[in-house]
Amino acid sequence: MANLAGTRIAVTGASSGIGKAITRLLVKEGAMVFGLCRTIGEVPEGAARVSCDLSQPKRIEQAFETIAAAEGGLDALINNAGLAWSERVCDGDLERFAQMWQVNVHGLVVATQRALALFPESGGRIINVSSMSGHRVPPSGGFYAPTKFAVRALTESLRCEFASEGLLHQVATISPGFVDTPLLDRYFEGREADLEQMRECTPMLQPDDIAEAVHSILTAPPHVNIGDIQLRPAGQQA
Repeated sequence: MANLAGTRIAVTGASSGIGKAITRLLVKEGAMVFGLCRTIGEVPEGAARVSCDLSQPKRIEQAFETIAAAEGGLDALINNAGLAWSERVCDGDLERFAQMWQVNVHGLVVATQRALALFPESGGRIINVSSMSGHRVPPSGGFYAPTKFAVRALTESLRCEFASEGLLHQVATISPGFVDTPLLDRYFEGREADLEQMRECTPMLQPDDIAEAVHSILTAPPHVNIGDIQLRPAGQQA
C-alpha cells in the first residue's frame, strides 16, 4: 500500500483522540475511510461516518454490512477503539472489567472477523492500537493491562493463522506509552493531581504521533511484515 489513495480503510473509535488523528491523516492521503464510533458527529470531515458500538457485537456486524454495501470490500482495518480505567484486580469494579474486556478484546475480534471477510485475496492489513501496558504491568496494577496483553496475543495468533493458511494478510500492533487523549483522563479518574503533575513534567505523545506510525505500517512494502511498534514519550521510563 505504498500509495493510500483510493484504498478502503476502516477505523474504530474514529471520533476522538488517536482514532480521530488516524482518520484525519488517512483522509488527507486520499483513502476512503470509514470512521466507526458511537458519536459519528465527531468523525473528521471526508470520512464516511458509520455508527458502531464495540460493546455490542450486533452493532459491529451492522457497521461492516454498511461498509460492504457501500464499497464491497476493505483493504485495511485499524482496531483503535478501547476503554481504560485504572481498576485494581483485587477489589476493582467488576462491571468495568467486563466493559473493558468486551471492547478491548471481544469487540476487536468481532471487528477483525468482519473485516477479514471483506479483504481481497491479494492481502489486507490489520493494525491493533494497543499500549505499552500490553508489554508490562504498570506499578499500580489493574485490569487494563490484562486486556492489552490479550491484544498482543491475538495479534500473534492472527499472524500464525495467516501463515499456516497461506494468506497474504498482515497484522501489526502499535503500543504507545502515555498519549494525551481523553482516554488518559478516564484512566486517571480520581487521581487528577497525578495526571496534572505528569503533564507538567513529561511531554506526552500526541495523537498525531500514533497516526504517523499507522501510516508507516500501511505504506510499508508488501514484503515487510511489521510486528510491533513501541512508542514512549522521551521522559517515560517504562
